Amino acid sequence: MSEVSPAAPPRPRGRRWSWTDPKLRSQVIQITVAVILVWLLWSFYSNAQSNLTRLGIASGFGFLDNRAGFAISQSLVPYNESMSYGRAFLVGLLNTLLVAFLGVILATLIGFLMGVARLSKNVVIKALASAYVEITRNLPPLFQIMFWYLAVLATLPGPRQSWGFGLQPLLGAIGSGLSSIGLGFLGGPLSTYAASLAAPGVFVNNRGLVVPRPIFEDGSMAILYALIAAFILSFLLGRWAKKRREATGHFFPVFWTSLGLIIVLPLLASAAMGFPVGVEKPELRGFNFVGGLRVIPEFVSLLLALSIYTGGFIAEIVRSGILAVSKGQTEAAHSLGLRNGPTLRLVIIPQAMRVIVPPLTSQYLNLTKNSSLGVAVGYPDLFAVFAGTTLNQTGQAIEIIAIIMAVYLTISIVTSAIMGWYNKRVALVER
Repeated sequence: MSEVSPAAPPRPRGRRWSWTDPKLRSQVIQITVAVILVWLLWSFYSNAQSNLTRLGIASGFGFLDNRAGFAISQSLVPYNESMSYGRAFLVGLLNTLLVAFLGVILATLIGFLMGVARLSKNVVIKALASAYVEITRNLPPLFQIMFWYLAVLATLPGPRQSWGFGLQPLLGAIGSGLSSIGLGFLGGPLSTYAASLAAPGVFVNNRGLVVPRPIFEDGSMAILYALIAAFILSFLLGRWAKKRREATGHFFPVFWTSLGLIIVLPLLASAAMGFPVGVEKPELRGFNFVGGLRVIPEFVSLLLALSIYTGGFIAEIVRSGILAVSKGQTEAAHSLGLRNGPTLRLVIIPQAMRVIVPPLTSQYLNLTKNSSLGVAVGYPDLFAVFAGTTLNQTGQAIEIIAIIMAVYLTISIVTSAIMGWYNKRVALVER
């Protein structure tokens, strides 16, 4: 009887390509989208090149070395009309960073103050804080900028009728007031003494705030080094005081000690170098002031509007962060003898920061991007200087828009990275 050979295994069937196969479908869709994207980018590039050739505009970034030929009302670095577009870009960038940096600080202070005030047991304080939040959050930022610029700053007196701040106008006003109520024997000598004092150095009018300008001479760098050293010592002092408090429970006056370091060290350095910092006081000549340092009203209105507007949102973020902390934490702190102030500062706020920081980052980014609204009142920020005047003069739309996009993207990424690093520090550590 012959043996039956086993049947050969079936040959593997070829893979059937079917649209119902999710892997095949995803690959086809990805390839199609990639082809369409490449085609769109190529069409945009070829269309832009043909239009630039037709208009006689050379592409590239060589225009940054050309003469700008226009003035800028506020500049943190030396600038005049004969300098290049690259220099104008730097001026606009620094103006944007200035209003963003100061706005973030002011908005944070206002927001934390109003957020805590909304939880106050005082009915009046709570009502005022709630009214502030509801009004500022529901008014567009552009409207608030125009309000401060047109309804507040534009109504101030002209340069010849400027409001002066100093001992002379203060004592003069007191003397005039005493004389008007029949106390001339006091008001007369006081007014005479006020007239003998130096004229005020700070003036406010509808053209801005005029303050004395510091003049740094040889040896003034020692003051800067002393100030940096004071900040470093303050930082180290804060870390040492925190470790000491955690180990022993004893508090150390970090704020007042740091404030003393920041004031005393630069003064000692200045005295050692023979006080190398002078002051140039503004003087009224004709219809305007000469000398001093002028803060333009466009900057003031933009800074106030953005700080107050963003502060309303930060207040709600702070309030929600505080409410996210269990009430048992407050009761435990009170049982240990802590008053309301130390409880809020040492127990509640540190725990609330893990809830506050993520949305706070978005508000910082919004404030920075909203600074471009300053073009409505003529503030020379990056958008107004570069995407406005420079673009109109050169016609380099693609290059200028690309630069502005890259700048705002870089600012946003850096801000997010810093806040992300801080968020990791205040986050709860699992044990």
